[in-house]
Parts: sequence; C-alpha cells; structure tokens
Amino acid sequence: MKKNKRSYKKYKFTYIKITLFTLFICLLSVKGYTPFTSSGDNLFHVTVNGQDVGTVEQKEKAEALLIQARRNIASQSDELVFIEAELSIEGEEMLWGHVDDEKDVLERMEEVLRGSILETRQRSYTLKVNNYMVNLASLDEVVQLLQAAIDKYDSEDRFRVALAYDTGREFSVLAPSVDIDSDSGDDKDEIDYSHGGIASVLARSHTEPVVTGEMGFEDYDLGILTMGFAQKVEVVEAYLPESLLTPLETATNRIIMEQETPSIYEVKQGDTLSEIAITVNIPMDKIVEMNDSLDSVNSILQIGQQLVITVPEPELSVTRVEQIYLAESYEADVQIIDVDTWFTNQTEVLVQPSAGFRKAVLNVTYVDNKEVSREILKEEIVQEAVAKVMKRGTKIPPTYNWPIYGGRQTSSFGRRSAPKKGASTNHMGIDLATPTGTPVYASCGGTVTKAGWGSGYGYVVYIDHIDGKQTRYGHLSRVLVSVGQKVKQGDRIALSGNTGVSTGPHLHFEMRINGTAVDPLKYLPKR
Repeated sequence: MKKNKRSYKKYKFTYIKITLFTLFICLLSVKGYTPFTSSGDNLFHVTVNGQDVGTVEQKEKAEALLIQARRNIASQSDELVFIEAELSIEGEEMLWGHVDDEKDVLERMEEVLRGSILETRQRSYTLKVNNYMVNLASLDEVVQLLQAAIDKYDSEDRFRVALAYDTGREFSVLAPSVDIDSDSGDDKDEIDYSHGGIASVLARSHTEPVVTGEMGFEDYDLGILTMGFAQKVEVVEAYLPESLLTPLETATNRIIMEQETPSIYEVKQGDTLSEIAITVNIPMDKIVEMNDSLDSVNSILQIGQQLVITVPEPELSVTRVEQIYLAESYEADVQIIDVDTWFTNQTEVLVQPSAGFRKAVLNVTYVDNKEVSREILKEEIVQEAVAKVMKRGTKIPPTYNWPIYGGRQTSSFGRRSAPKKGASTNHMGIDLATPTGTPVYASCGGTVTKAGWGSGYGYVVYIDHIDGKQTRYGHLSRVLVSVGQKVKQGDRIALSGNTGVSTGPHLHFEMRINGTAVDPLKYLPKR
C-alpha cells in the first residue's frame, strides 16, 4: 500500500513537469509574445503627443514608424505640412508580453498626427521691389501684377512682362523683362515648370529695320520704344501659410498705386518758390504747409535751405523711352553773366529774348509720368531763338532782425493821426513800446553814420548797410556807439528811452533804401 502511494506521487510530479514544459513551449510559439531574455528592456510602450499608440519590441522601430506616419500624411498633400509630433518611449524588461502589430501602431500614429497639424504651407512667390516685399500665390499672379504696372503707360498694349532666371545669382531668383509682344502666337514665351516649380522664359529678339542714308521725319518709328522698371525687382519661390499671402488686387494697389513719399529739396542759387513748385509739381501753398521754415508763398529762400517735399510715388515705377515728333516754339537757354560785386537779388537784362520755331524727333525718357531726359535725334530750326542775356549778382544779401527783444508795436509805417503836437502824420517807421533802458541791437551789420542828438528823434543812431539800406533807431536814452564804428548784427548799440518828440518810452525803428523810407516789417522775420 505504501509502495502504491509513492508511485502515485511520483507519477503526479512527472505529470506536472510535463504539463508545465508543454505550456512553456506553447507560449513560446504564440505570436506576439516575447520570450524572456535578461538583456535589458525588451518591451516598449509608445505615446505620441501624450496619446498611447501601442507597444513594440524595439525602440528604433517606434522611431521608424513615426517617420513613416509623417511621410504618409505629407504624401497626401502637394504643399508643406507642419505637424507637432512629440514621441515618448517607455521600456521595461518582461518575461513575456503582448506586442502590437506594426500596421496598427502606424495607423494610430497617423490618426494622432492628423489631429496635430499646425499649418499647411503652400508654394508661393515673394515679389521684392527694392526693400518692399509682397507674397503672392502663383507666378501667374506675379506676372499679372507686373503687367498691370506696364499697362498703365502702354496705351497700345504692345509690351508683355516675362520672367527669367538671374544668371548672376547663386540661388534661383527670377527677374522680369519687358519686351514687345509678337503678333505670332508661335513666338509666345512658354513658362517651364520643370525646374522646382520656377518659371524659365526664353529670350526674344527684336530686329529694327535698316535705313540707309539720312532719315527724314517720316522715317522714324514714333511711339514707345522700350519699357522696364525703375526699381530692382526680384521674384523668389517660398513656402508660406495661406495667412501670409496677399490677394492679387490688394498687392497690385499697394505696388503700383501712388503713395505719399516724403523727400528733401535743397535750394540752389537762383531758385524761387514758384520755380520749385513747377519742378516738383506741387502747388506753392502745399509746400508752405509742409515746411515750418516758410511763412508764406513770398518767403525768402536761402541757398542750401532744405525743404520737405511730399511727392506721390508708387512702390514700383515704370521707365519708358518714347520717340515723339515736335513742331513747336522754343526758348533759347538764358545766358547769365555773374557779377561778384552785386547781390543775388540784383539783375540787369542786356538782351531781351525772342522765341524760335523748330521741328524735331526726340527720344524722351520717362519715369512714370515724369520726364527725366530727352535726346534729340533729328532737328530742323525754322527760326532761330534769341537767348536772354542778363547780369546777376552772386553775393548773398544781408538779413535783418528785430532791434529789441519783446516790445509791443504801437504805431505802423505810413499815414496816421499825429499822436501829439509836433509828431509826424506820415510815420517813417514803426514804434515798439518798451521800458526805458531796454537794450537796442543792430538789426544788421554795418557802419554807424550818426550817433547823438537828432531833433525830433531825440537821441538817435543811424547805421548804413552794404546792400544800400540804412536803419535808424530813435528816442534813445543812451547811445553806446560812435560815428564810423563798424558793428555786427546783434551788437548792442543803445538803450531805449523817451527823448525827442515822444509820447512815452518806446523805440522808433526805421529803414530806408537810397534815402527813401520803407516799411521795416517787409524785411523783418515774422514774430
């Protein structure tokens, strides 16, 4: 009985061992389970952007699947796709464990990535005009914009814009050309999209007819000869989000419509405000509004003075050379004889001009609507013009300042009621009420010709100036200069007072030209 019990136990133990061994072999043969090997982490849990996408047996496999998932999504779009993708891999060492099918992991990765697309960037083109840039959706839009600029001045619709590679640049940069359009459809330029989506354009040639002998007026081909752009224009390919693209109509308005552009005009010798207004095509009153240094359209200009001129200009200007025929009266250039001893406001006409008449063919160069140069190709003088010949001074005339600081004007130049017995009814200057003892300064540099008592003037100072004017300072309380003394503009010459025929403390300031009294306010700066 004991023997049978031992046999049973032995048989039971053997059965258990065989069963366990069989189960182990079966587990090893089941797909998706990894056998235990003591070699470190052998099962990896993968998450993308914080979402679980499955388990793999190798870390490198997870990285490869993510790359494949991104590639699959990108292949479904013709544009650049930007996706946020944060891969997290956590490994562990397992005796056995479940590994997901790679296809399932890949599909779950793609699903997560599609929900994490940041933006899609599409192929576009950046048009750069000097430092101004605008982004357009296609090359066709770039050409349309540039063509719109040309069409503003091409009334006969003869010129077409084309794009070609700038061979002088290391990178692919397109530059525009403007050529005469061919009548034949066979000669039209074709855009080649085979090079990275960038257009390349075949060059055209234009042969002018050959004319032998001297050309008559009827032999010239009048009209626009050439057109182009005044600024440097470049076109480069870019990949941008749609939000950064500018609609064609908006871009066209920004590029070719006139914008207010401030610039500086420096006054040259002989300039007048009216001549400057004609040159810059801006009314005189507008120029006065833009410049605080100008009081009115009659303001005196100084050589070197800088004036702000706001000129309407587009970002992109069109240049063109136009051949024109003229039959017109013309003026010969004025001949100037400089006189160094005269002031610039002194002139004398020696020969009066007379207009001539001519016929001519010219090449006129324009930037937008502004003529910048002209070249005479053929000219026939029917009647010669006579030039105006004149003398003109070169010396800058002196300026005049107020003789005192402050003061209130109490009497103007010219006719008035006598303020007291003995006072003049024809006032030769202006009166400035000011307390006795106020410093009086030389309005302009010159030579003192009188310093002392002057009858009705009371104490008075006369100063002669190099432009023929004389200034007088009357009713002084004290004279600080003497006859023959040279003074500079702003030198203190006296103290104001109430001497002579006077109704109270004030300064009488007078200005004379060749002995005749004039209104000083015409020569003093405005207060």
